[in-house]
Amino acid sequence: MTTISWLFVPADSEKKLDKTRFVDAGAFILDLEDSVALSAKPIARQLAAAFLEKSALAREKLWVRTNPVDGPYFDDDLAAVVPAAPGGIVLPKVRSPRDVTELAARLDVLEREHGLEPESIRILPIVTETPEALFTLGGFASCGPRLAGLTWGAEDLGSAIGATATRDINDDWTPPFRLVRNLCLFAAHAAGVPAIDTVFVKLSDFAELDDECDEARRDGFSGKLAIHPAQVEIINRAFLPSDEELDRARRIVELFDANPGAAVLELEGAMVDLPHLRQARRILDR
Repeated sequence: MTTISWLFVPADSEKKLDKTRFVDAGAFILDLEDSVALSAKPIARQLAAAFLEKSALAREKLWVRTNPVDGPYFDDDLAAVVPAAPGGIVLPKVRSPRDVTELAARLDVLEREHGLEPESIRILPIVTETPEALFTLGGFASCGPRLAGLTWGAEDLGSAIGATATRDINDDWTPPFRLVRNLCLFAAHAAGVPAIDTVFVKLSDFAELDDECDEARRDGFSGKLAIHPAQVEIINRAFLPSDEELDRARRIVELFDANPGAAVLELEGAMVDLPHLRQARRILDR
């Protein structure tokens, strides 16, 4: 089952962590990075580990965004949260697939040390926050079974290149960041993992969020990051297929099941072929 909504939760706030009980997100990302001040990182690690240990939520729904792999806080982040067995790590400011494989190697060791199932902690890298990362996006297929998807971000990249804005006067992505979004989309599909769209930062504009979700789903994204609980319901609704889509997908799958070996068939006067079958199965998986 593809995870649709990924909600960031600042890990230094017990109040916000507690509110996860009332939110129907597909995954919760306990954040140790950008939403946590430097002085609060030690307490955020403690609270994140305690929450992982006591939460009644399914383990695969509980993720942690660490600090970057090349920064001074990364080792402390892993040491604090891995013993509490998160479902996955969201890795920010990835420079290349090597950062993911480095994290995977460290997780191999830590899982053995703490008696966790091998390769049980998955990885979702944010792959567009550094300029150098854009030239390595075709290599994530080599990252192994821990890779859960690819997602992207614009603000850190914009800061890195000195962009004065990431969106234009119509609130559409400017050409450089539209390119980055599309590269992440194709890189994810090249690696055979879901593409997760980036955050929408206008907290009160639910209509525009809905439009952005519809566009992302149309283009091939499987889900979206969220920064506020109120965004989750909109994301869930937008990325779930309609009853009509589900019905057509089921009929396509049933048609091919009834005609094993066929590559092209007819459904309601229209041709359907193997790409239609693959898309139908993706819809049913959602």
